[in-house]
Amino acid sequence: MSRSQYAVEMKDIVKKFGDVVASDHVNFFVKKGEIHALLGENGAGKSTIMSMLSGIYKADSGSIAIQGQPCRIRSPKESMELGIGMVHQNFRLVDTLTAIENIILGEKRNIWRGSSWRKKKEKEIKDIAEKYGLSFPTNVPIWRLSVGEQQRVEIIKTLYRGADIIIFDEPTSVLTPGEVEQLILTMQELKNDGKTMIITTHKLKEVMAISDRISVMRKGKMIAHMNKLDTSVEELAQLMVGREMTNGISIETEQIGKPILEVENLVVKAEHGIAAINDIDLTIHEHEIVGVAGVAGNGQKELAEALTGLIPWSSGKVCFYEENLQSPTVQQLIDKGIAHIPEDRMKSGLAGSLGIIDNLLAKTYRTKKRTKYGLLQKKKNEEWAAELVGKYDVRTPDLQSPVRQLSGGNQQKLLFAREMDQNPKLMVAVHPTQGLDVGATEAVHQMLVDLRTTGGGVLLISEDLDEVMQLSDKILVLYNGKISGVLDRGQADKEYIGQLMAGLSQKEGAMA
Repeated sequence: MSRSQYAVEMKDIVKKFGDVVASDHVNFFVKKGEIHALLGENGAGKSTIMSMLSGIYKADSGSIAIQGQPCRIRSPKESMELGIGMVHQNFRLVDTLTAIENIILGEKRNIWRGSSWRKKKEKEIKDIAEKYGLSFPTNVPIWRLSVGEQQRVEIIKTLYRGADIIIFDEPTSVLTPGEVEQLILTMQELKNDGKTMIITTHKLKEVMAISDRISVMRKGKMIAHMNKLDTSVEELAQLMVGREMTNGISIETEQIGKPILEVENLVVKAEHGIAAINDIDLTIHEHEIVGVAGVAGNGQKELAEALTGLIPWSSGKVCFYEENLQSPTVQQLIDKGIAHIPEDRMKSGLAGSLGIIDNLLAKTYRTKKRTKYGLLQKKKNEEWAAELVGKYDVRTPDLQSPVRQLSGGNQQKLLFAREMDQNPKLMVAVHPTQGLDVGATEAVHQMLVDLRTTGGGVLLISEDLDEVMQLSDKILVLYNGKISGVLDRGQADKEYIGQLMAGLSQKEGAMA
């Protein structure tokens, strides 16, 4: 029996998708009982490595050993049988089922499932939750749980199925500061219990807080391995992008102009008929970025969709440059100069099976600039698309490649290229950098600041408090569909905003 010190050994791993080499003879080793961070830009290949470890992809060549034993991982089932579990960024939960039902879903150990069997399973699950400080309501539908509680269900589901090696994909991207602290404590408890963890994330400060060792990939190759104590946030950022990073985006003080958007007493209903936005007021001026902070599910999605014409509002008043808007269509709002970066770029922003040119044409294919005698001007549009791709540094093999084959960062830059090319007066940007690496994040931030500088307004909806605090001139905090606090840039305090996100009133927050 092998006595390897490594829980995971991946040697000379090669994976190709057509002519694209996603993993180029990668070596990746994770010691037993450690927390190991795997970093890299979007498209660097880290997701491919994790997908091969979790059985989603099969390596073209190379070898894998788990707990010292050589193995072949050909499916998620085989990965699970080897003790590997993955907590996905987009949770794999059934909204209409309870937490307990999600965790035992697929259980095949017993033919008879009477009440005693169910009680036994509930006790097993509650014992795991209590052991690791992962409490959550067990018998209410998943859709009624907070994002943090849903993540706990995912972790318990992984542990319940016997995982000794746990992969965390962007684990803190949608959590409040308090929930991030709790997750770090839980991961330390799992480590103390002998569990091995791999985290992929773009939040370098959290990497330095959580991990023991760090590996960095760039352009499909593994370029560095190091102990956390031997590196810094600045060095990691430079290793990821291959160049020295600046110290953040420079935000100059601007004299705000006239109001662009004025919202009064707005009420928007959610899918379940409950008021997702409940009687809120907000104003966005020229030369102003208004940030909206809050845990997912507190009305941000409905606010963005109502202001971009995707869903109607139930009551209230919305004015755009003093014009009262009444049940506007998406096209009418586009024509007025409202741009939209949706929460899910591949669901609502881009057509994955279409190429670069068609996606860039999505909003302007009927205009005179893009057509002649009712027909698209092919050569002129190709030149225009190539110019935008160059201007916004969208890295793509060619203009005909399906956009689903691009990395997340390049998809987001393509989306921004299309929206910014319309010279918008107002940008509604929802989680614009979620899942993006430091280089792509910097590029997106610069685009938002440039729009502000040239006289536009931005409604920035993000669960990344650092992003909201860095970019916003004014911050609104949403809780249960209402504004629980309003702060100017100089008043921004991470702990206080975190309290407001958790539902404390301004008065309670000030006393805390």
